[in-house]
Parts: sequence; C-alpha cells; structure tokens
Amino acid sequence: MTAPRPTPAGPDTAGSRPWVEDLRRDGARGQAAVADLHALLLKAARFEIGRRAAELSHLRGGDHEDLAQQAANDALMAVLRKLDQFRGESRFITWAYKFALLEAAVKVRRRAWQGREVPLEDEAWNALADAGAPAGRGAEDAELFAALREEIERLGPRQREVLVAVALNGVPIDVLAERLGSTRGALYKNLHDARRNLRAALAARGFRVGTDGEEEA
Repeated sequence: MTAPRPTPAGPDTAGSRPWVEDLRRDGARGQAAVADLHALLLKAARFEIGRRAAELSHLRGGDHEDLAQQAANDALMAVLRKLDQFRGESRFITWAYKFALLEAAVKVRRRAWQGREVPLEDEAWNALADAGAPAGRGAEDAELFAALREEIERLGPRQREVLVAVALNGVPIDVLAERLGSTRGALYKNLHDARRNLRAALAARGFRVGTDGEEEA
C-alpha cells in the first residue's frame, strides 16, 4: 500500500516530494501515481469546462465530459514531460492543476470556434466606424481612428493578419494558431510587434498614445 499523497488543500510544499518521486518510478507504484494524478487533473478540467459552459451551449453533456477527458490526458502528458521543470516553488498539485486548467480553456475555445470561419480581414472596421462616427465622436478621435487604420494597413502581412483577427475580430489566439499552423508564442510576438509598431507610428504622427498591458493567457 503506497503512502498517501497530498491533496490540493493547504500549503505543503514538502509534501510535493512523494508525487515527484512516485511519478518517476516504474512498476505498480509509478502507474498508481499516474492514475491518481490523472484523476485530479480530470477534476480540474471538469471544473474549468463547467465554468465556461456558456461558451459550449450548443453541446451535450457527454461532449463536455469528452472535452474534460481530452484536457486531462493532454495535461497529464505535459506534466510528465515537464516534471524536471518543477522547482518546488509552489505545491506540486497547484503546479499541475495549471496544466489542466489551460488545456481545458484551450479546448473550450477551439470547440466553440469549430466550424466557424475565422475572420482574418478587416471586417470589424465597418462596425467600429458605424459605432463611433454618428455618436458625436470628436474631430481628434476621428483623425486618430483614420490614422490608426492607415498604419494598420502599413504593417507587414502577418502582423496585420494577427492584429486584425485577435484585436478587432476577437479570434482566440490558440484558435488562430491552429488555423494558421503556427504557435501561440509566435502569434503573441506578431501581436506584440504590431502594437509596438502602431504606437511608434502614431506617436511619430503627433498622437498621444499610451502603452497597453498585453496579457498572454
């Protein structure tokens, strides 16, 4: 009978050691550790998918469970692959849970966009213009809006494509990465560079622009 491993409740960084040691073992003890970890990751994935259920209103309950299983499976593989990167700065389960939450969130976004066309062109410009123009937008704002559109057109093709899809059309970064055959990291760099170039171009034209905090979720 194996010694009990820690549960997610309460700070217990030292208690992470049994998890790491058991997951590295061969034989029955290692297999039991993997099974226990998968059960915990599945619980985390179910929680995250339930929290995002509104994005999946077109799916049946069984589809939610299928997504949770996929997320837990992928999270388990990621944890085992990156086990050497665990430094004990947080509890092992807290560290591992993040993989399940991320995988579940990505799968929900991808499933929500399944079968939908990803808008890569500037379809959102007309909507933005229609929303702002008749509502008493000042001349300065209108000038900034026009300059912004001009400078976006001057961006490189990939920077413009990513910026328009993510910032204007609301396409999730992981969905866009899948459709373009790229990675989240590469697209985040495109997005960061596009925003930096836009700020510099607008500042050179005399517009006051602030720095925006870019979150990479």
